[in-house]
Amino acid sequence: TMFLVGLSGGIASGKSTVVAVLRELGCAVIDADVIARQVVQPHSKAHQQILQHFGTEILLESGEINREALGSIIFSQPEKRRLLNSITHPEILKEMLKQILKYFVLGYRYVILDIPLLFETRGLTGFMKYTVLVYCDPPTQLARLMKRSGLGVAEAEARISSQLPLEEKRRWATHVIDNSGDRESTRRQVLQLHTRLEDSLDFLWARLVVGTAVAGLGGLVFLLIRHFIS
Repeated sequence: TMFLVGLSGGIASGKSTVVAVLRELGCAVIDADVIARQVVQPHSKAHQQILQHFGTEILLESGEINREALGSIIFSQPEKRRLLNSITHPEILKEMLKQILKYFVLGYRYVILDIPLLFETRGLTGFMKYTVLVYCDPPTQLARLMKRSGLGVAEAEARISSQLPLEEKRRWATHVIDNSGDRESTRRQVLQLHTRLEDSLDFLWARLVVGTAVAGLGGLVFLLIRHFIS
């Protein structure tokens, strides 16, 4: 009965704010970024493959991968980015599947997959019952990124333009949370979305099946008792 909800946004659109509210509500959230850091830890399969292709100059003294150094390489070289994705994505997907199974066993109604590049990759959207975009208007996005990262206008615009525009992602999403305003406005939208997902008719068939099964079991128990009494 569990279904998957894909959550994405753009750089500085405020996705972390939305995730924080979802966690407060007790939702099951799987963070692809966290998993991406876990699967490239020293001695992991992905870590070894990355070193083979990118060299030891991307390592920190601790032996961990210097994300900034690696990021600067793949940011300017699309073929290197595709290579890195081919190494890390299978490992990330395996870990995500493990966590999805855990939440399924625990009986969660739905699981949110926080995937920054959900709409860019497209391949994963087919597994989602719903997709949610955390949106903010372009001027707000630019201002937030400059303030957060201390970047100049040109640098910030370059970072934003390296991703699929939010307006385009908006056309692909089944639900949009507009984070252009204040936190309280965003929180209200998240609460409305959570309520809608919790009350989704996707569970109607499951309730009917369970109800029918319980009724049938009750009838069977009644017949057995009657048989033994007689």
